[in-house]
Amino acid sequence: MRADLNTLERWIQPESSILDLGCGDGTLLAHLQKQSGIRGYGIEINIHKVIKSIEAGINVIQTDIATGLSNFRDGSFDYVIMTHTLQAVHHPDKLLKEMLRVGRKSIVTFPNFGHWRCRLQIALLGQMPVTRHLPETWYETSNIHNFTLKDFEKLCSSLDIAITRKTVVDYAHKGGVLCRLFPNTFGELAIYELVPSSSI
Repeated sequence: MRADLNTLERWIQPESSILDLGCGDGTLLAHLQKQSGIRGYGIEINIHKVIKSIEAGINVIQTDIATGLSNFRDGSFDYVIMTHTLQAVHHPDKLLKEMLRVGRKSIVTFPNFGHWRCRLQIALLGQMPVTRHLPETWYETSNIHNFTLKDFEKLCSSLDIAITRKTVVDYAHKGGVLCRLFPNTFGELAIYELVPSSSI
């Protein structure tokens, strides 16, 4: 089971409506449907993953999230979720605003490029990092934005987005004292729950 599913299951209210951006093979939605009775849709561009999502019983729309969410009305969902994808989209700022237009809350997860292993490889080796949470070389990766937790939080502030919950964990989705005290240095993966600042 994906390590992040337990955290997402705890955060999401049972029987909520969900839009999962870049849903992949539908693992997250299938899990939440079974465990929490959620209802919702996935968006995925890869046709092979779309087929797997359908086979898993997921309502999925084949489209590119980079084109926006204009087909969805304001407040269509309780949650809009995007896991491990924010760093791979061309305009993350615009997409975050669209997520919070379409959903009451948003949950995003992403790798932290400020982790000490990344810093060490750049400082000592002078090359882009390859780590267990960033396993691909610079020419193979789909990641086009390298950002840290501090970068993300600064972006949220500039967009009038409030962070209502966050957790920073290691590769196995385990926290610890160092992750809590120095999340931008020792956290490998981040999970944030977001709402418009005007709603709180």
